[in-house]
Amino acid sequence: MSSEALIFAIDNGTQSVRALLFDLEGNLIAKGKEDIEPYFSDHPGWAEQHPDYYWDALGRACEKLWSGASATPEAVKGVAVTTQRSTVINLDRDGRPLRPAMLWLDQRQAELKGPVGGIWDGLFKVLGAQDVIDRFRKEAQANWIAQQQPEIWAATDKFLLLSGYLNWRLTGRFVDSTASQVAYLPFDYKKHAWAAARDFKWRVLPLRPDMLPELVRPGSPIGPLTAEAARHLGLPEGLPVIAAAADKACEVLGSGGNAPDIACMSYGTTATINTVSERYLEPIKFMPPYPAAIPGRYCTEIMIYRGYWMVSWFKREFGLREQRIAEQRGIAPEALFDELVAAVPPGSMGLMLQPYWSPGVPEPGPEAKGAVIGFGDVHTRAHLYRAILEGLAYALREGKERIEKRSKVKITRLRVAGGGSQSDAAMQLTADIFGLAAERPHTYETSGLGAAIAAAVGLGLQPDFDAAVARMTRVGARFEPTPQVSKLYDRLYREVYSRMYERLQPLYHSIREITGYPK
Repeated sequence: MSSEALIFAIDNGTQSVRALLFDLEGNLIAKGKEDIEPYFSDHPGWAEQHPDYYWDALGRACEKLWSGASATPEAVKGVAVTTQRSTVINLDRDGRPLRPAMLWLDQRQAELKGPVGGIWDGLFKVLGAQDVIDRFRKEAQANWIAQQQPEIWAATDKFLLLSGYLNWRLTGRFVDSTASQVAYLPFDYKKHAWAAARDFKWRVLPLRPDMLPELVRPGSPIGPLTAEAARHLGLPEGLPVIAAAADKACEVLGSGGNAPDIACMSYGTTATINTVSERYLEPIKFMPPYPAAIPGRYCTEIMIYRGYWMVSWFKREFGLREQRIAEQRGIAPEALFDELVAAVPPGSMGLMLQPYWSPGVPEPGPEAKGAVIGFGDVHTRAHLYRAILEGLAYALREGKERIEKRSKVKITRLRVAGGGSQSDAAMQLTADIFGLAAERPHTYETSGLGAAIAAAVGLGLQPDFDAAVARMTRVGARFEPTPQVSKLYDRLYREVYSRMYERLQPLYHSIREITGYPK
């Protein structure tokens, strides 16, 4: 039985916008989902979307939710927002968008114009951090807009993340969560606050403090729901909007990740492995841990950029047969893709894949490429599909070992969320490669649940975050590793996969030098 009090969670991802109702036991009571176009691209490498498009999609998701919900809006006690990370929006003095939002997928880069100045350049050189700082300056969307669209930048009154934009549309206040600030902004990841005035980030970004929102901790009030927003969502006016966190941090929380020995993996567009710690630990040198959805804690995240993008690519390029058969049978295509995996033995008959699809990450390096080795005449598309899943799990296992080494804490539990977690074959394969039981959370909507947990704590409906995690999260399915299969994977991981990048790196440099790719 569900509790009477309900939490309304908004989850604005890359592929869809969801309106979700949770009770205080973490049960999903009702759901409205509106699929969206992830982005449009006027030039190669650009990824943009209109801010109003997200707001309108949210309204349609809410209509779907209430059309099928047995619960009433009067049962809702509060609202919380979680969104995709690092998507930025320029607003003028009247709160109108000046240009499309620039998404986290956008690949354009700003020009480096002169040194940072002061003591900073010498300090970066001594620390060996110059490449990291240069990357920050180039990747910052604010720098590109200021350089290439100076008239828009001059008219910009507020520069917000998508989370801050939605919070403003809901409450009329420019307030955002500290745990949503995952972007190229003047943010202090150690203190979870805007950077101090002396911080170098203010020197390399064209931002002023008044252009940014007020920050509050997860579980803190953002403001009351306005009359206009209440009509849009189908909720009572004045409901409290409570700060949550970015989607990955909420996904970790909704998966039950609140301790450093619990690794939470996400098989999503970006594949990640996270642990939550009270200590500030850089899992990769000079790359800060992101704010956790629990105030004062950190997510030690390792990211495989465009991780499950390769799975989507395979299904699009080679999976038409399965999709047609599934349509004829009236079943989900994923069931047939699981059959592809099951038709191939563990290890894919020696086909090994390294999922470095996108250049520019700090490690393994900007020259890295995706690689597949071991092809032979025994291999089919089914072998390639399984090798993709195995390669992603190998890369995330590498991330697990890096986190353990940095934190000095052994990971003993493994939670797996995201779209890929719905595949039993992928879950079993993950358990075998990690040598740990792979646990699937009880709900697919882990990001939304994480936001609901933050709201429940902020509203005083749960005593604290750890108690809320204990009450509102649980394991839905558990996949135990198979000892003999784990031994095979362990050898492939240590004797082949772990050596691939070192052996191929000189060739990646040659590819880059000869072809000029990536730019």
